[in-house]
Amino acid sequence: MESALKEINRPPKGVFLSGLSAGLNLSFGALLMGMALTFSGGFESKLVQQVILGGVSSIAFLFVVIGQTELFTAHSTMAILPVLDGRATVRGLGRVWSVTYVSNLVGCALFAGLITILGPALGIIDAEAFGTLASALLPYSWWVIFLSGVIAGWLMGLVTWLSAASRDTVSRILFVLLVTAVIGSGPFHHSILGTTEILSAMFLGQGVSLGDFGHFLLWTTSGNIVGGGVFVGLLNYGHVALAGEQQDVDFDATKENE
Repeated sequence: MESALKEINRPPKGVFLSGLSAGLNLSFGALLMGMALTFSGGFESKLVQQVILGGVSSIAFLFVVIGQTELFTAHSTMAILPVLDGRATVRGLGRVWSVTYVSNLVGCALFAGLITILGPALGIIDAEAFGTLASALLPYSWWVIFLSGVIAGWLMGLVTWLSAASRDTVSRILFVLLVTAVIGSGPFHHSILGTTEILSAMFLGQGVSLGDFGHFLLWTTSGNIVGGGVFVGLLNYGHVALAGEQQDVDFDATKENE
């Protein structure tokens, strides 16, 4: 609650810069996935491919969560808590969501441009690798993308919630790597990471149109909000708020010894 209130009351410029950093840092996940596909020359096993892609993408989520930069899918969970508790307004929530979302997308677009320029020049990225990544996200009906986005938002919300509950850095790292690896290995639709993948494929001439990107972004973002805000934020808030009064129990050590 304290963390969410801090971000809602934070100056928009600070939120934007932090969100820009998150978009850039999370985009390393797309770069690492593209490099894995490029260097492998094609995986013989689909299972091995998805496990490796999920594993390398989770490193970028670690950059964002441990680095405490502002990721939209994290705010869709945590920033809703003060509103539910009457400590913040819907307007304040909308402001922090919009600034974080736009800044994340700007960071993704900048990093996609970097991938397009530097990746082929260094020989670490084949354009077809991002065609493969984009093809795993785009050719679906709206409801499939929406529900996949719900799963991704749900998982991202769990990462945020478990990270906040962790008592040490090692536990936070473990939670982030394990849970976010599921997003990349699915692959489930994540609005920020997926934006870098699709824009990179578009810039590299893989037949991705602006309409394809818009379709992806609309339904993925909607699903992420529902997954994080409802299935984690709302339900977990209800679980805590309706836990009842704390029960004090006296324990008689002498009886236990008898």
